[in-house]
Amino acid sequence: MVKAQVEAAVAAVLDPELQVLSIGELGMVREVSVDDDGTAVVTVTPTYLGCPALELIKADVAAAARAAGATRVTVEISMSPPWTTDWLSETARTKLADAGIAPPARMSLPLLEPGCPRCAFPDTSELASFGSSACMALRRCTGCGEPFEHLKAH
Repeated sequence: MVKAQVEAAVAAVLDPELQVLSIGELGMVREVSVDDDGTAVVTVTPTYLGCPALELIKADVAAAARAAGATRVTVEISMSPPWTTDWLSETARTKLADAGIAPPARMSLPLLEPGCPRCAFPDTSELASFGSSACMALRRCTGCGEPFEHLKAH
């Protein structure tokens, strides 16, 4: 029972940079195990190799696991396989668009320029290759003229 509670609590931890999404919705939680003595091991794959929020994510995951009943918690970081935007859930893609952030195209599809999350106009242009964080780019819609962030595909 504790394992299911720990899994749910960890999956619900909000990403510090994309606060409209949990790390579960981002596909960052790779594995959760809980021993009979309540020791939890949570394996997480960061969305970006140099993720500046990684220590905060680890602390939030550990706190969530303890709050869910784990007696001791180890948070392990796994870089293999590397995180891909294909791990985003459909719910995550919808939440990004609802927050005005263009979700990335699936890597398995031809690379298309992101459409405007505000007016759905398909033609946009890049203003800057980095937005509020390294995983974001800043774009402008050529239809409505509004700038928006785009979660880069990788």
